[in-house]
Amino acid sequence: MVGTLVNVGAILAGSLLGLLLGAKIPERIRQTVLYTMGFFTLALGIQMFLKTTNAIVVLASLIIGVLLGEWWRIEESIENLGGWLELRLTGKNHEQGQSRFVQGFLTTALLYCVGPLAILGAIQDGLTGDYSILAAKSILDGFASIAFSSTFGVGVPFSSVPLLIYQGGISLIAAQLQPMVTPLMMAEMTATGGVLLIGLSIGSILKLCTVRVGNLLPALIVAPLLVALLTGVGWIIP
Repeated sequence: MVGTLVNVGAILAGSLLGLLLGAKIPERIRQTVLYTMGFFTLALGIQMFLKTTNAIVVLASLIIGVLLGEWWRIEESIENLGGWLELRLTGKNHEQGQSRFVQGFLTTALLYCVGPLAILGAIQDGLTGDYSILAAKSILDGFASIAFSSTFGVGVPFSSVPLLIYQGGISLIAAQLQPMVTPLMMAEMTATGGVLLIGLSIGSILKLCTVRVGNLLPALIVAPLLVALLTGVGWIIP
């Protein structure tokens, strides 16, 4: 879990710097940096999606995943967690979806957790102790935290909590899961994560439309399971 701890430290350091510099950074610069992060996230999501070898698997995973996510109200739970943290820290509570704290917490928690670097890096760290992938991710997340915290405020550093649980959890169980995860399963899971990043960019960062990306998170689990199922019945040849 060393890599995850480094990642969390980078997010906290970047967030602190962004909070300290936030008032000194002109609004036009903050907006431009935020939009730049949105464009980069969109491009990264497209790059990830192109790794798929069967787009139908990705589509099916997203449909099943969003049905589960809407049923379990995952995004609402994440928002409630952000609201609870805001209430405990500031003594204030805003309507869900309106608070900068909740918006910053939700956006960055999803951004830091979704992606091939988080998954592959956590698995590599857990199996071999090599956290070079997570070290590279930490640099990206640290710079992103500066931009996001200067815009969204104190909600951003608290997004490191779900990251610690999610990424650290993957590292802890990687030794048990890795023998069952094939390259094809990883490819489709990565492609599915790319679609989630595209939705995150369009909905939460660039704000072009409303997308409840949190409710799509089960698709990351559905994708490799679906590949395993279809491989088992002979519909996909590994």
